[in-house]
Amino acid sequence: MSDMEKKIAVILVNYQEYAKKYLQDCYRGLLHQDYRGELKIMIVDNASTSESFEYLQNNAPQAEIIKNEHNDGFAKGNNDAIKLALAWGYDYIFLLNMDTIIELNAISELVKVLEEDNSRGAVQAKLLLHPETDKINSLGNATHFLGFGYCLGYRDLAAKYQDLSVKNIFYPSGAAVLFRAEALNKVGLFDERFWMYNEDQDLGWRLWLSGYKIVLAPTALVYHRYEFSRSISKYYYMDRNRILAILKNYHWLTLLLIIPAGIVMELGLAFFALKSGWFKKKLAVWGYFLNPFHWVYIIKARNSIQKKRTLKEKEIVKMISGRIWYQEVDSPLLRLANVFLSIYWFCIKRLIILLNI
Repeated sequence: MSDMEKKIAVILVNYQEYAKKYLQDCYRGLLHQDYRGELKIMIVDNASTSESFEYLQNNAPQAEIIKNEHNDGFAKGNNDAIKLALAWGYDYIFLLNMDTIIELNAISELVKVLEEDNSRGAVQAKLLLHPETDKINSLGNATHFLGFGYCLGYRDLAAKYQDLSVKNIFYPSGAAVLFRAEALNKVGLFDERFWMYNEDQDLGWRLWLSGYKIVLAPTALVYHRYEFSRSISKYYYMDRNRILAILKNYHWLTLLLIIPAGIVMELGLAFFALKSGWFKKKLAVWGYFLNPFHWVYIIKARNSIQKKRTLKEKEIVKMISGRIWYQEVDSPLLRLANVFLSIYWFCIKRLIILLNI
């Protein structure tokens, strides 16, 4: 079977009025892709109503619509469709945010890059902002050693990266990523406990641990109507989920070594939360990890991941950053903290590499 004969399931997740705002541009781009193999469009309608379901049926008549009575989060919404696609024998799973506009050769370019190396488990498109199409949204995502994830190249001028080649990235943005079905069957799907945010970080980490590479395809272009949300619930999920990701995926020695920095960071975040009006959510994060029931899940998930790992910790830590970078929350205090965190992480990395863990 040639690359262009392989079957791809394209998965979009809708919530309430989202489709009315974004579906038409996204769907039109998918219908006109130059990929000659089978493209099966699947739309998950979270918290589905008769109105939203009817709108999707009328405006995406060739798509498979999956009704979910409740909104159980981005992770589960995608998983509902991924499970069906895997059961139906699709070779690739392409996750795409509905608030995107996709170039007509993007899927073909993603497939080409994925098939150049059988060890590649996922490939992300080059995400540009919209309507600021001359600026980068994501060139792949980086992970800080305390679990913070951020977009590489965010808001940089795209012209700086015209000659960019295929490169390894720590984890892909769920906004536009093609997965090899074989890889998902091996490592599992999104962790539904994450609900939203960092679920792509966790899955990317697990892919690397299980021996799969993740890369950026710079010739596959997708434009993203990205808006940074300052909602309090966002901070809760991002803060909780970054801790979940490191507890599940790090080697036990790495976890032990980052405890001092983790304690200092928690105190700093508590101060930031108090100042920013989401201290109650920060307390809720701490409360989550004080609940023994949640530790049963964490330990079980961690044991499963560590049993599957084939990549040494020294190779993983080389890809993890000592610097936190969020343009929206940049501050002199953060820049100062980055100096000390980078030195701290450099020392830990050298120790892990010397120990050959």
